[in-house]
Amino acid sequence: MKKIQFETKALNDQALMHAAEELRVNKDFIELNVLEEKKSLLGLNKTYIVEARVDFDIINDGIEYLKTMLKNMQIEAVIEAKRIDERHVLFTIESKDNPILIGKNGKTLEAIQTALKNYINLYIEDYHIILLDIGGYREQRKKQLEILATKTAMDVIKSKTPTKLGRMNSYERRIIHTKLSDWRDVSTKSEGDEPNRYVVIIPRKK
Repeated sequence: MKKIQFETKALNDQALMHAAEELRVNKDFIELNVLEEKKSLLGLNKTYIVEARVDFDIINDGIEYLKTMLKNMQIEAVIEAKRIDERHVLFTIESKDNPILIGKNGKTLEAIQTALKNYINLYIEDYHIILLDIGGYREQRKKQLEILATKTAMDVIKSKTPTKLGRMNSYERRIIHTKLSDWRDVSTKSEGDEPNRYVVIIPRKK
């Protein structure tokens, strides 16, 4: 977690505010620990060497962030989260308003995921990949993309002509690359500039 050390005359709200400004986080997530206490020669004044540490739990505080967001949208939902591995965390939302939260082509879902990712990575030192799924949309989308990748790759093998797929975000492009990574007859690469990057499936030369 993020942390800094500094010297202060008092362990008060002003010290917390200073730490919050330096760490660029909300002071409610900061914990102060005294490392050393210094006294003046006459013993009349004290100063403290303090370590300010961000006390933030990715899963629990991430869920609370989503709860607040959905409450402001007046949407009731069940929110869960789990670690996929050391750097990947998946949050899931189930609600009767899933279509609203997903949006057309998943655009609202992507916006919520981006907000959640930016919020969490503000408080932690090691960058994490934050994924959000709503109503199983991502799993369904993954299956659709894998079918698309397979079908297009077979067409490319027959025609021996590179084929561009439509615009995709980084998560969707990764699905295509992964699905075709062990194919001997085709390779894949991403081209274009965000947010208009896309995957090209290319026949391998023999």
